[in-house]
Amino acid sequence: MSTIQFIQRKEDLKSVLFKIKSSGKTIGFVPTMGALHKGHKALVDRASRENDVVVVSIFVNPTQFNNKEDLALYPKTIDADLELLNSIENVVVFVPSVIDIYPENSRFEPFDLGILDKVLEGKYRPGHFKGVVHVVHNLFEIVQPEKAYFGQKDFQQLAVIRKMNTHYGFPIEIIACETLREDSGLAMSSRNMRLSEQEKKDALIIWNTLLFVKENYNNFSPQDLIKEAKAFFESGNLMLEYLDIVDVESLEMIENWISPSVCCIAAYCGNVRLIDNLLL
Repeated sequence: MSTIQFIQRKEDLKSVLFKIKSSGKTIGFVPTMGALHKGHKALVDRASRENDVVVVSIFVNPTQFNNKEDLALYPKTIDADLELLNSIENVVVFVPSVIDIYPENSRFEPFDLGILDKVLEGKYRPGHFKGVVHVVHNLFEIVQPEKAYFGQKDFQQLAVIRKMNTHYGFPIEIIACETLREDSGLAMSSRNMRLSEQEKKDALIIWNTLLFVKENYNNFSPQDLIKEAKAFFESGNLMLEYLDIVDVESLEMIENWISPSVCCIAAYCGNVRLIDNLLL
């Protein structure tokens, strides 16, 4: 039996969380922008197993969209979101207003992310990660969880959040969870809701390209493999934005296979921008 609590005001959430913490219970946190799918549910399931209470925030953050049309089209499915979470025990769903997340008296002070917001997504979505840092910082201050859970599909975001967590000294353990995929291999994403059935099939070139990289990374240098992978990708119908192989920690381009690496892809399927990655 679910025990979902639905809260919209920041002060109401703080009151509920104070009582939870006062009773010695632990809090896990899963920040989302809604349009939840099985990938999100997997994060919440794990958080529920590892904590007494799970806070799931649903907030479509305007500061991390540099495309106003993309923000306007982002799906909002609160009823379906609550239904998806209904089977999980001890869940608090927090759906705040913009003013609750970005109050006028906010103490937030930005910091330099270095290369982390200049490569990959940062190169094509300037300002995106500054928005991510701002919203997650403010949510961390409100929720104050013991653990926070993020999917590895947003690999660069995970690296940014880890750096942010360290910079601001939050006593929060960042838990990375594997990307959940459809049976076809397509990474689960809220943006998949905007794809037709044919586009979902076309989008598989992303996963197939990542598998091609994984299968061939012993046969080429990183730079040569990028060229081969881009050629493989061109056999599909999507428009490639980037395909890079980078160090898993610094996200810098690698010249050899000495350090652990990850292949990251962003591409357009029709008007829908999709990202994915695979550790090598």
